[in-house]
Amino acid sequence: MDFLCEIVQALVALVLVVAHVTAGMVNLTCHEKEKYFLTASGEKEPFPSLHDPHSRELSVVIPAYNEELRTEKLPVVKQIPHLFSSLQKQNPSFTYEVIVVDDGSKDKTTEVALGYTKKYGADKVRVLTLVKNRGKGGAVRMGTLSSRGKVILMADADGATKFADIDKVEAGLNDLNPKPENMAISCGSRAHLEKESVAQRSVFRTFLMFGFHFLVWFFCVRGIKDTQCGFKLFTREAALKTFSSLHVERWAFDVELLYIAQCFKIPIAEVAVNWTEIEGSKLVPFWSWLQMGRDLIFIRLRYITGAWKLESSHKSD
Repeated sequence: MDFLCEIVQALVALVLVVAHVTAGMVNLTCHEKEKYFLTASGEKEPFPSLHDPHSRELSVVIPAYNEELRTEKLPVVKQIPHLFSSLQKQNPSFTYEVIVVDDGSKDKTTEVALGYTKKYGADKVRVLTLVKNRGKGGAVRMGTLSSRGKVILMADADGATKFADIDKVEAGLNDLNPKPENMAISCGSRAHLEKESVAQRSVFRTFLMFGFHFLVWFFCVRGIKDTQCGFKLFTREAALKTFSSLHVERWAFDVELLYIAQCFKIPIAEVAVNWTEIEGSKLVPFWSWLQMGRDLIFIRLRYITGAWKLESSHKSD
């Protein structure tokens, strides 16, 4: 028994060492090409910074990777101007922007997105093209750090969550009453759809899903049933606080964001939204879940060992 305990202790120590040694630092640096967007006429303009005062009511950040391959390209971008046109007629002071972040695509995603810039103007639709693929979390972070909104929404490019549900997450944000520091996050949630989805999934995929939920609860985030829905609304201050410390750039980035938020005691709302599974997901069921599971364990261990630290809101280069 003593020998077994020694083996377990040695394995735990080894995992801690591996987690610490392999930890990457926060990388907020931009390539020179990532500091500019193109106007409708093709001229280069510098992106603003999240550190600047807001100049729009809402920013929508949409990560995109190889979206040219979809039959309906960037459907969520199509929804937004139509949804807000009537609102702007009622309230001319309401302003918004959409930032499409091309995450190092190998196709013509940037050209597709720039088509919306030409149609609606660069004041409403801007395209940030990353020089190399960072992962969904990295793309969302880079777009957020270049946004102008008083509140910032991250939304998936496939439109799986109907954009009209922004009213629901906005109500959740307002209910938190984010004063005096204006810190709050409202998360869209598919937890209410879980029973239905379990009935349609294989036993193996259901096992992976519940295993992932357990790891999230055990290692990182408690009180949030669905951390992975790609529809989250941040106050500008909460976005700056959380994204400045974000390390994970792949699928588990949502979990680290919410872990950071809970460490800073930023209030979080979870709001049920409508969601439809869209074909063409970039997530590969087994390997993506395996990668996320590893990242979840390492997130907690790296903060425990001090390899990662919660940062004050610092500026990027």
